[in-house]
Amino acid sequence: MASSMTPRFVGCARMTNVFDRLSCLLTMSSRLFSSQRKGETVMNVFDRRSKRIQRDRTTLMKDYKVYEYLKEEFGYRVADRVLDVKREFDILVDLGCGRGYASKHLLKDTVKSIYQCELSEKMLLQSEVSPEVPTQRIVMDEEFLPFKDESLDIVISSLSLHWVNDLPGCFRQVHNALKKDGVFLGCLFGGDTLYELRVSLQLAEQEKEGGFAAHVSPFTSVQDLGNLLNRAGFTMLTIDIDEMVITYPTIHELMHDLKGMAENNCAWSRKSHLRRSTTERAGEIYKEMYGNEQGVPATYQVIYFIGWRPHPSQPKPAQRGSGQISLKDLENFEELANKLSEDTDKNSPASSNSDKDSNNKDDSGKS
Repeated sequence: MASSMTPRFVGCARMTNVFDRLSCLLTMSSRLFSSQRKGETVMNVFDRRSKRIQRDRTTLMKDYKVYEYLKEEFGYRVADRVLDVKREFDILVDLGCGRGYASKHLLKDTVKSIYQCELSEKMLLQSEVSPEVPTQRIVMDEEFLPFKDESLDIVISSLSLHWVNDLPGCFRQVHNALKKDGVFLGCLFGGDTLYELRVSLQLAEQEKEGGFAAHVSPFTSVQDLGNLLNRAGFTMLTIDIDEMVITYPTIHELMHDLKGMAENNCAWSRKSHLRRSTTERAGEIYKEMYGNEQGVPATYQVIYFIGWRPHPSQPKPAQRGSGQISLKDLENFEELANKLSEDTDKNSPASSNSDKDSNNKDDSGKS
């Protein structure tokens, strides 16, 4: 592959054994922590090793594709949003690619080269690739990116970043790795995801055990995500929310599916064991509070985001005070729009020429 098409790596790009991965991880982690802002506290909520083990375990399941319905659907939607960006990208990185849910849908008229990056080596070996675009697989942690500055054209991520501890640090690394006018696009689970399950488990545990622990991992909000992307240096942000409600027969099928898609809890504060009596009571509460004729609904809130690395060619916001219509006048929008249209017609060159022609005709008639 030509050098212009190959991203530059910090440390090792392709980690093939345990020793290489460990040494590369230590090298990148020391660089990351040395580059953090002074006085900034890095959150350590999730056990990343447990998350890797959870993903590894799903690869042993013969029917693992049965549990891919959520990630397949939102991966396709992320790929569709890449197609909405009318540009041809040389190098694309799929961050936390899983089994290639997003990048496998991309074609050569959009991307020339794909790098699938995943924490779990076993899951990465099962990833599907694009039928048209050359794809390479890289085992790496989303918290420690090995790419050098300004070496990537686009970075995408589908339903993976909600397990990252140092999300601000991850965003800064993506920003630095992108070329100017490069784009960061993806989605992650939002704060209202599985609120029904969270409430049911908390009430059941409070009733049965006299207290409760976090059984559903914390997720970010729209406001926090926008602030983090802004702080990392991204501009022209676009953030929107999508919700999908899936109905399961009982709470047991829901929890089984979450485990099958490696979305079970990996927070450090999680309990190692959930009592059978507590689970049964949670199922009863779930059905009483949220159930319907088909079963129990589970809400998945997904936040999509697009951010750009700044470049002089990008459009600039209008100057403060340059607006012609006040927000308080929006109720009279149709009347204001007609008035603006009339003023525009009067000031247009065609209108001026027609006025001159009419004046000349009047003068000639008088003479």
